[in-house]
Amino acid sequence: MKKPYIFITLVNIFLIVSCASHNRNNLSLVESDYLGQKPPGQVAEAFAPGIVTTNGYEYGGVFTPDLTAFYFIKYSEERNQQDVILLQKVDNQWEESVFSPRKGQHLFSPDGRTMHLGKSFMELTATGEWSERKKLDVPFEDLLIMRLSSSSNGTYYFDEFKRDLTGSIRYSRKVNGQYEAPKLLSETINTGKSFHPFIAPDESYIIFDSKREDGYGDSDLYISYRQKDGSWGKAINLGDKINTEAWEAAANVTADGKYMFFNRNIGSKNYENVDIYWVDAQFIEKLRPR
Repeated sequence: MKKPYIFITLVNIFLIVSCASHNRNNLSLVESDYLGQKPPGQVAEAFAPGIVTTNGYEYGGVFTPDLTAFYFIKYSEERNQQDVILLQKVDNQWEESVFSPRKGQHLFSPDGRTMHLGKSFMELTATGEWSERKKLDVPFEDLLIMRLSSSSNGTYYFDEFKRDLTGSIRYSRKVNGQYEAPKLLSETINTGKSFHPFIAPDESYIIFDSKREDGYGDSDLYISYRQKDGSWGKAINLGDKINTEAWEAAANVTADGKYMFFNRNIGSKNYENVDIYWVDAQFIEKLRPR
């Protein structure tokens, strides 16, 4: 991948002081919710320009369920690697630090006590710190999992990356304390290139990205709703206020249900400039079949 150049700028009264690994910066914000950013409408916007979104590579932005911490992946030219950056709310200020080198794609369980990292995970300890990374075992150990999302009852939904660059989404329910063998979702979701699932806590809908004939060019974001008989309905393209000719992928919805975060490739096919976007999540109810 071509190395991105990361620029840190002043945005209004926000000051970001450059930091080395594990050092913290204070981002003093007048409005503390969502890093003090003005909420987006129905047209997707770059999230926190100059703080999160830059001219470089940022990926996988996600808030913890209590909305007091924001994690995202950022390419560090100085370290020549992708790092997980943590912005954490402390005394109504947001402190920035390097959480770890990138290892997997992070999503949180609905209760916020598990950080899923693809085929591995971390758990909150009694002291409120994250545990060491743990590996998923049977029946997941032989699968190439990029991203895993869990529902409130513990069901896993995840993508299985294949060496021919296609992908499919599977799920696995917990039965009597053990996870069952993963099963493929229906063809309405799996059409050859389906990745990065996000499952609603109540499993009423699933958002994923896929490259399809009805799309706008590259990978687009789609939503499918669970029907009364338990099957998944037709995948619905999220439309041109969210999708473009570029690559859109890796969505998640905040725990309060207000916003969806996702990624868009702004750069070339080398993906040297990938940005984090957000959009009002009212489309979830507007598109839901009646």
